[in-house]
Amino acid sequence: MLIRRLILITASLLGAWMLWVTVLPAPNSVPPRTPLTSSSWRVAEHTVSTLQPFQLEARILAREDYYLDRGAQLSPTDLALGWGPMADPEVLRHISISQRNRWYFWRAEPLPIERRQIETHSANMHLIPANPAVASILAQLKAGQHIRLSGQLVKVEGDDGYNWVSSLSREDTGDGACELIWVEQLAVLP
Repeated sequence: MLIRRLILITASLLGAWMLWVTVLPAPNSVPPRTPLTSSSWRVAEHTVSTLQPFQLEARILAREDYYLDRGAQLSPTDLALGWGPMADPEVLRHISISQRNRWYFWRAEPLPIERRQIETHSANMHLIPANPAVASILAQLKAGQHIRLSGQLVKVEGDDGYNWVSSLSREDTGDGACELIWVEQLAVLP
């Protein structure tokens, strides 16, 4: 009975390790890019198309890494970012922030600033590293750091019909309000 359990546990661990090394992308890996036009390219089984240029300086409010969801093939990390009043540590100490399932959540009672300021000065952003240097920096980021990023807001179309489209507005909230960013440059600020 004990030997059977050990064999089962060993087989389970070996299976999980095989999944990890063969299916899941390495944290700093960037799938190869094949240009189609000046505004679209192929990454794995996806066509990535630019929607508009994007740049931002912000404080990292939270970070969440993804390995198993459909988007993890391209975007392994989401950052909840805050700018303007949502980058102020005095404001942030009154707000509880979390992320899960590609969503960013906040809670505060009482509100330290107007609700609309929180909504328009913070967002969950899905980041697609454009190169290994960006992927390496992204893998090391932590909540509380100030960053500068630039790139393109994009839409992603999978060969299997999968679609993921960036928001183009900072006025929206809820489903579809996140930015999907092809990150070409990323730096941690002092």
